[in-house]
Amino acid sequence: MPDKVRVSIQLVVSDLGVTEAFYGGILQMPIERALTSPGAPEHLVMVQDGWKVIFVEESAVLHAHAILEDRLTAFPKGVGMTIHIRVDEIEEIYDALLDEELEILYPLELKPYRVFELWCFDPDGYLVVLEQPLETITG
Repeated sequence: MPDKVRVSIQLVVSDLGVTEAFYGGILQMPIERALTSPGAPEHLVMVQDGWKVIFVEESAVLHAHAILEDRLTAFPKGVGMTIHIRVDEIEEIYDALLDEELEILYPLELKPYRVFELWCFDPDGYLVVLEQPLETITG
């Protein structure tokens, strides 16, 4: 079957295990460790609806592209980037974020456009907006 991903984004992270725990564990997103060729850096892949997000550890990126060191160390990760994700069970995710003491910019709130929304930062400082339409909430 041909790859239907039309857009991919690669994000540099500090620790793949922490990233995997955040996106796969807390946010319950479909993230997996990619099979890599010998010599290729280990990485995580999250595929959704024609998009692919690839997470690669900063040390691996610097090893392969030393010329990027000044940029990667001069600027905090995530500046100017926001990742919007539609989720299920946003209330449970919110509780897990609080339990893990992750930084929340705007707490869980029902917006006038009938969407529950919360804004938080992932472990590397990428701004993540989580959304769940009101009509998908059960209970």
